[in-house]
Amino acid sequence: MPNDPTSLMLATEEQNLLPESPAADVPLHLAGSEPTTGGAEPAETAPAPLPQIPLPIHLPLRNVSGSYQGVSGSFELDLRVDVDGQRPMHRLSGDFIAVSGSTHTYFGSFIVTSVSVANTAAGEVISGLGSFTFAAGAPVVQVTIPRRNIFQPAAPATVRFFTTSNAPGATYVCGYASAYFRMLTLQTETVSNVPGPVFGSYNTASLPSGGSARNLSVVSAYAEAGVQMSPVASGPIINLAEAGPDHLWSDAELLASMQAHFAHFSTAPHWDMWQCVCWEHEIGPGLYGIMFDSQRRQGCAVFYDGIGGITADKLRLQLYTHVHELGHCFNLMHSWQKSLANPPGVNNPSALSWMNYPWNFPGGANAFWNAFPFQYVDEELIHIRHAFRNNVIPSGNPFTTGAEEIDPAVMADPIQDLSGLDFGISPVQPTCMLGEPVVLNLRLRSFDRRGRMVHGNLHPKTSGVSIAIGRPDGRAVRFEPLVDHLMSAELQNLGADDQLSETAYIGYGKGGLYFDQPGNYKIRAIYHAPDGSAVMSNVTTLRVRYPSNTEDNDVADLMIGDEQGALLALMGSDAQALAAGRTALQTVLDRHAKHPMAGYVRFVMGINAARSFKTIDNAAPGRLKVRQPDLATAATLLAGAAESARLDNLSKAQGFERLARANQAHGDTGAATQARQRSVSLRATHLR
Repeated sequence: MPNDPTSLMLATEEQNLLPESPAADVPLHLAGSEPTTGGAEPAETAPAPLPQIPLPIHLPLRNVSGSYQGVSGSFELDLRVDVDGQRPMHRLSGDFIAVSGSTHTYFGSFIVTSVSVANTAAGEVISGLGSFTFAAGAPVVQVTIPRRNIFQPAAPATVRFFTTSNAPGATYVCGYASAYFRMLTLQTETVSNVPGPVFGSYNTASLPSGGSARNLSVVSAYAEAGVQMSPVASGPIINLAEAGPDHLWSDAELLASMQAHFAHFSTAPHWDMWQCVCWEHEIGPGLYGIMFDSQRRQGCAVFYDGIGGITADKLRLQLYTHVHELGHCFNLMHSWQKSLANPPGVNNPSALSWMNYPWNFPGGANAFWNAFPFQYVDEELIHIRHAFRNNVIPSGNPFTTGAEEIDPAVMADPIQDLSGLDFGISPVQPTCMLGEPVVLNLRLRSFDRRGRMVHGNLHPKTSGVSIAIGRPDGRAVRFEPLVDHLMSAELQNLGADDQLSETAYIGYGKGGLYFDQPGNYKIRAIYHAPDGSAVMSNVTTLRVRYPSNTEDNDVADLMIGDEQGALLALMGSDAQALAAGRTALQTVLDRHAKHPMAGYVRFVMGINAARSFKTIDNAAPGRLKVRQPDLATAATLLAGAAESARLDNLSKAQGFERLARANQAHGDTGAATQARQRSVSLRATHLR
């Protein structure tokens, strides 16, 4: 099989060019009436008509933008032309598919970011030098598309590749496929306790806004971006009554449900997305949505306890939340985090984009909505339409791949900081054993006597905080949470004597295990303030030491692994995909119950035992698979975790809060009160 689809032997036109319609270049004329004679002469001769001059009808021409497909040799080319039509980005791009018998395999992609366009007798000629995912022998791309009027079928695109010295390479003739650049399917599941209608459409003229007035649905919003999003039939409403009294959803349950949904697909990337409409997450009504599958970017969920309703402002928020979370599935980062990519982009907290947070916008949410045109900015539109295939297709590259390694200069001290805020971080354990979960303390204070308006989203999974990690090997990587949360940001005044605090497990995320080798690590964080300020934390150091004995080594082997890391990040899970990780953690308790790291295992297993674990059953539409909670086991495990000197008090308090909520839901008010009292005591100790 040829290894360069741009350098195939140049085919002849007789082999490749599709025949043109013989009438394609024949101008249309008005039909004139010719006088006729026959039979007897008329009594009176009518005056001779004036000669009529045929007038051409100038019909509008078709746009040439859209997607095209063609085959040359053993390669298929999926071409995208973007030079006219709605918001043209003046790009060419394409994907090569290697064809072998009845199998098709993705080979590589290209994009032409600077094109020249010429109108010639042959048609529209679009050309430029391409960037490829492989070493292309003929990187210059030339696309010729005959112009047709709107009543004629779309013309094919002839794609020729040339070397930089103008030697011809491969030629493809690609038939017109669609006016869209990408096509995918979207399946939406709805849970039974969501009251009222699921979002349908919003009239952008209902409230003050930027841009034109129109009715927008999720489908039409993506159509404006050049994406054909085809809804597929969903199953019956998910019957939440099967779950008993626990109607809150966790990240672990939704991730397991998404994995079950896509279990019947192949592991190859495919243009399919899944979303779940729920009522409330265990975090509370402040959570609007999550993209909970950073590794494959196939699924998201929205929570109507925070966004539900039928008023204009609620419909607007629903549209925004749905489109925003699906944007993450296309591998789009938040507007204020672009500098953390590699190569770094430009942070733009003032972007009028689906990917910004309205409450992060300068001037606040009202200023954002009053100016928002309900669209992506150009850079994001280019990504959706033209990014290399594996950087945009669901289940391609993981979320923000290309953003894992960052420029250390991004984390440098600002030249000037007038934010009035002090943001500090410290590891709960400055020296960790190999395999020990790394937990970070985060504290926000104001040194302005008047106080400062802040949001309270200090956990990095909320995108209110970004974290960079300098590894022992010299690389600087960004911590990416396994699940990204779209949180509301109710502002509060942080006085000079007040502080906000949080703890966050940062040992595992989208980038895998971040502390998987002994050595010294440097950690720094950024608090993204509501006014757009990037408030830098101190630089803290964490040392991961070598195992000091055989037991430490055995426990490290059991704790280090992607499945174990995911279980720690999710605080336990029943997902079948994590079964080996659960076995490893259980082995820690069975063989090393007194080891210091056993406390972490008790913590995550205790929280999971307190859940009634719900999984949407793909094999039985509308049904749930439910594992009922084991509250006695949960209480024993969390009590054991509370005795651990390695686990921080805030995490312990959160564990007892979850246990209290579970006991209350199942009618044991006495146990709930006892667990709640322990939580309050531990939280007070943390704040001292």
